[in-house]
Amino acid sequence: MTKPLAADNPRVAVTLKALVDLAKPAGMLNLGHANIRAAQSGNYLSHLKGRGMAFDETRLYQPGDDVRRIDWRVTARTDKPHSKIFKEERERPLFIAVDYRSTMAFATRGVFKSVQAARLAGLLAWAALKQGDRIGGQIFSDNGCQELKPQTGKSALLRFFNALAHPLLNGEPVTGLDKPLARLLHHAHPGSRVYILSDFRGLNQLAENHLANLARHCEVVLVHIADPLESQLPNHGRYRFTDGWRDVLIDSGDKQRLQAYRQQFQDRRLYLQKLASKLRLLLIPCSTQQTPLETLNGTRSGPVA
Repeated sequence: MTKPLAADNPRVAVTLKALVDLAKPAGMLNLGHANIRAAQSGNYLSHLKGRGMAFDETRLYQPGDDVRRIDWRVTARTDKPHSKIFKEERERPLFIAVDYRSTMAFATRGVFKSVQAARLAGLLAWAALKQGDRIGGQIFSDNGCQELKPQTGKSALLRFFNALAHPLLNGEPVTGLDKPLARLLHHAHPGSRVYILSDFRGLNQLAENHLANLARHCEVVLVHIADPLESQLPNHGRYRFTDGWRDVLIDSGDKQRLQAYRQQFQDRRLYLQKLASKLRLLLIPCSTQQTPLETLNGTRSGPVA
């Protein structure tokens, strides 16, 4: 048996210092003004949507109004055409769901997938603070979930960071994604921007249904975190892996097994791409070797799984 991995190692454990240090790079991340590709393309999307428009009031229809914004209920009630008026949202809830399940405690290069998820969440939270958005989130692991109601200010940021570093989990044990997404539906209010940071293992039909319902009322961004070894094993060799307690020895010299391993990852990635396309979600790939800023800005200076 090997020794347990150090809890203060920033590559395998989430630390408050690492989250606080993201303040500077967050200044180079713009959540409000970025170009995006059409969601129906089915490819990974490397940029983020801008702010949405919030309903303000209903008034009598005026020549030039967009017919798509006619308020049909008020029009039917008054027998006079009315238009919905919208204004740009000045303060928008940002809800960040972070996957800490056992499958996320893995990496061969860079940082653990769970650490990468926390750093991405930290960068997003800093950027939201800088533009005055409310910050809330969800942390889920094999032992349960924790949700934080969106709030404004540095106190909300620090509360979220403390939860990332020391989550207080409750509820039933989590294996797949259906339970966290069901809870997310309840806590993420309509109009929120929702980020889900995960390797998306355990995405079953029930979880898909929850995701589809969430996407009807929120702007949803999926960040798919993967280690380079998950897409392709090295050729010809015997490799030892450990989670800090257990050891596994894998022989990659078996060509049939190697091809099956590669195909399994490719199938899972394609499945996620098709789901994002069908539900019109943003999908961003993230390697354990990338910096959070590289991932969210869509740059490719580091290797990608």
